[in-house]
Amino acid sequence: MTDGVRIAVQERGAAEAPVVVAVHGYPDDHRVWDGVADDLAADHRFVTYDVRGAGASDAAPDRAGYRLDRLAADLAAVLDAVSPDRPVHLLGHDWGAIQAWHAVTTPAFAERVTSFTSVSGPCLDHLADWFRRAPRTATLRQASKSWYTLLFRMPVVPELGWRSGLFGRVAARTQRMPRPVVRDAVNGLELYRANIAETMAAPAIRRTGVPVQVIAPRRDSFVSVSLQRSAEPFADDFTMREIEGGHWVVRHRPELIADPVRAFVRALPPR
Repeated sequence: MTDGVRIAVQERGAAEAPVVVAVHGYPDDHRVWDGVADDLAADHRFVTYDVRGAGASDAAPDRAGYRLDRLAADLAAVLDAVSPDRPVHLLGHDWGAIQAWHAVTTPAFAERVTSFTSVSGPCLDHLADWFRRAPRTATLRQASKSWYTLLFRMPVVPELGWRSGLFGRVAARTQRMPRPVVRDAVNGLELYRANIAETMAAPAIRRTGVPVQVIAPRRDSFVSVSLQRSAEPFADDFTMREIEGGHWVVRHRPELIADPVRAFVRALPPR
């Protein structure tokens, strides 16, 4: 529990195995990792949790409760609970990767995370820097993919879209996914409102010494491969893997995530 918000945590696999902590994105809950968990739990301790506002976790009381510092504090609390004495391998997708980036570029996490695998979710600070220096064709292409970030930051309209069922039907049809839970989708809108404008206006230079693996689906509807490479100048140890798949490849082809995570974990010396 942090700031009074209770976080629901789920575990599977052997207690003595390497620990992988997976953070889901928007508008998912921990179940988006089920296929990856079924695979990796064979030789890892696989930990998931519902991000605040989603699944069985409490919602934050206000918008400030969804800021990245608060989300990183939730991650720290999960690590305290599931692996207080040894560092973990971190895995994030979409907004789960965004908040994990915020954590691993914070000195407090340097000794708590052995590796980080990011799927379809850049660091917001790196994103802001990339938009300033990338070729115009690349930034225009990414801007066309990011149209929804403006919609989700509008007042009232996105809530109506989710509660009416329209957004859920569109997401299910275009992304081949179950309709999101309305409560989770509405709560998660605050992720966009609490973080994007502030970070884009004044990005920080945030580096990490944690070994990073970026898995970039080539057919991602929302995040370009070029943008996912934006972290390379800010990571001391950076690996990029392009895969075939769309944004929710974690759900549709979990082996394309589990296999490189397993290889990345095995290649690193134990800590």
